[in-house]
Amino acid sequence: MSRRIHLALHPYGVGGPGQHGLWKDPRVAKNASIDVNYYIRQAQAAEHALFDALFIVDSQFINATYPHHYLNRLEPLTLLSAVATHTRHIGLVGTASSTYNAPFNLARRFASLDLISGGRAGWNVVTSFDTGTARNFGLDEHPDYASRYGRALEFVQVTQGLWDSYEDDAFPADVERNVFLDPSKLHALNHEGEHFRVAGPLNISRSPQGQPVIFQAGVSEEGRDLAARVAEGIYAPGGSLEEAQEYYADIKRRTAAYGRDPEHIKVFIHGGPVVAATDEAARRREREIFEEDNDFDRNLALLGRSFGAYDFSVHELDAPFPEVAHLAEKGGRTNATQIIARAKEQNLTLREVADSVNQFRRSPFTGSPRTVADTIEQWFEAGTFDGINLAFRTDDELELFIDGVVPLLQKRGLFRTAYEADTLRGNLGLPVPANRYSRGPASA
Repeated sequence: MSRRIHLALHPYGVGGPGQHGLWKDPRVAKNASIDVNYYIRQAQAAEHALFDALFIVDSQFINATYPHHYLNRLEPLTLLSAVATHTRHIGLVGTASSTYNAPFNLARRFASLDLISGGRAGWNVVTSFDTGTARNFGLDEHPDYASRYGRALEFVQVTQGLWDSYEDDAFPADVERNVFLDPSKLHALNHEGEHFRVAGPLNISRSPQGQPVIFQAGVSEEGRDLAARVAEGIYAPGGSLEEAQEYYADIKRRTAAYGRDPEHIKVFIHGGPVVAATDEAARRREREIFEEDNDFDRNLALLGRSFGAYDFSVHELDAPFPEVAHLAEKGGRTNATQIIARAKEQNLTLREVADSVNQFRRSPFTGSPRTVADTIEQWFEAGTFDGINLAFRTDDELELFIDGVVPLLQKRGLFRTAYEADTLRGNLGLPVPANRYSRGPASA
């Protein structure tokens, strides 16, 4: 089969970063972010269009300046378990922090979602960059980069070990022989490492896809390295076509260096398409959206998130950008370092830096259905992604993409016309991982 595009859907609810005015749109319910039926409808629409996955983001710290969707939203695994019972094929990817969870508990929760959904679960591994999260978990301060990523690697490895606790034929449930479990096929992990001591075994068996799919968003050196070692799906930063090509090639190269098949890691870039009947109408709508969402106070708060939710309002707005490099190490270091460097090089004030956080940047995926399909094809063929993680402000905009762009991609042989499998792994073209204790090969 020729290479095909994968599509995922990322619901905005009442408005994520850069979507400050979305909650005012009369088409958006004011309780969308806590209404399970909103997510079910989104998932069912995406499944009808043959998307690969529904992707739910999360964080565990807020203050009043955070994006509206972040202020009041459902916990991902609880939410996705409900969505699982109303869908059949679409993957269900939830975000959970490796810094503020324990491997045994999280392994059990994702394994439960994987069984509930029949093998459609995915875990988006994050290390958390909101420093305030530490205080919600009884810690005085947020761990530094090295500690967070070292812990993340071991966390994933322990979790994957726990998911293999039962071999696939561990439960014969033979009434005549009075044997429910074959104890020789139950395995304790007995892990002792730098960050964790976990005995196991996990009290839940594997799903039809073996294990949930591991996703990760690697931008920094440590993040890219973690992705190359353990991720099977990556949420990439995007940027220009050239930047996306560089990232894609780098991840594939690192993956191969770790002895993994580069085809077994799927890179998803972010896409916020604006689709209209004509290119002109789409460009006009894109500008309108920017004007609706360009709120300075929100932009200042958004800037602070890259520095661990730092409150920049305590500084003089028209003075030079403050010295905050010490905050980058425990926040979003890559983005924070880039912001500091640009501020110094261009001698920017704090106001100018905050304004730049939400500058008008035209999306490459804006235009008529044909223009958007052409651009998606161009980027795909140029080696920038395996899939796109799509976000739409309203149900209407999602439908415009589904009805206008998806059929064009299908006619060009770039997107499926039917699901290939019932599992997330199957639809992504990923292998079922063999159980490490199994005497035979994994099932297909």
